[in-house]
Amino acid sequence: MSYVRLVNVTKRFGGVTAVDSLNLEIGRGECFSMLGPSGCGKTTTLRMVAGFEDLDDGEIHVGDRLLSARRNNYYLPPEKRDFGMVFQAFAVWPHLSVYENVAFPLRIRRLSAAEIDRRTREALHHTSLADVAQKSPDDLSGGGKQRVALARALAINPDVMLLDEPLSSLDPHLREEMRFEIKDLQRTFGFSILYVTHDQSEAMALSDRIMVMKNGVVQQVGTPLDVYTNPANSFVFGFIGLSNFLDVNLTPEGLVRVNGGDARVTPATPPSARLVSAGRAALASRPSEIDFTAEGGLRGVVRRRAYLGEIVDYRIDVGGQEVRVQKGRRAPGPAEGDACGLVFLRPHWYDPAA
Repeated sequence: MSYVRLVNVTKRFGGVTAVDSLNLEIGRGECFSMLGPSGCGKTTTLRMVAGFEDLDDGEIHVGDRLLSARRNNYYLPPEKRDFGMVFQAFAVWPHLSVYENVAFPLRIRRLSAAEIDRRTREALHHTSLADVAQKSPDDLSGGGKQRVALARALAINPDVMLLDEPLSSLDPHLREEMRFEIKDLQRTFGFSILYVTHDQSEAMALSDRIMVMKNGVVQQVGTPLDVYTNPANSFVFGFIGLSNFLDVNLTPEGLVRVNGGDARVTPATPPSARLVSAGRAALASRPSEIDFTAEGGLRGVVRRRAYLGEIVDYRIDVGGQEVRVQKGRRAPGPAEGDACGLVFLRPHWYDPAA
């Protein structure tokens, strides 16, 4: 059952449409990520849900509450929406203790002293901050400061948590650690999460569903597995995970020929009749879904071979185009300068002009 609903939501800045007729439903207790490059409209969407931006068209609902509606100029201010919010900047106050940072939004709501203390201590406990409650946030690490921001958002007992690039300023180890902590907090408290990020691994690790955006328009909504394995278009394929795009010619006989080279191959998964009729296509593939073969396949030459821990990363020149292949470090593979053949295990086919 949907809990957060956006209906035909549109936002313009001058002549630029930042978000274009967005329709979206998020379930209670769901972690939903908005993913896309800078300028795609994901943060603008989050700000409209939060109430920091008004709509140019459409409506926003949470549960049975109407938050914004352009048709009747209805707008509920951010402070009355009761959302927890965590931003990219920690936004903690160094002149207040950790305890007072977390208690501050509760004091603004004029709750009783006993209720403020109870909620603050509970939030500090669940974010592992109880032992540093009387310290200044400046005495904490980046991860500690981010926990303070999370605790402050938790203290108001939100039904919805809005997270805008909350981990981007942390180092990789802390970022991974905080992902699990956010997910654990969601399971404990049962709130919905609307999460904005451009980090695909972050979105894949945290989300029940992902929405991929480009230029204010939704490209695909689905589970992380579905978006990765069944991308709706070439943009989604290229944005989610590592990818190769190889410009190829197609023959009426169903063969594939690489532009600039003379290698030809019959693909395991053929392109559509429309692309065959056009005679050209973009062959898209994941580096992990390509095998080496001694005979046949698309022929190429290894230009670079690099060890990346548990995998070996190959850069193969195929008819003047580069194809990236990744195999386990124990798997046999060609050396730099060797000729090789490539078998595409799960190719995707797109219009080369897309």
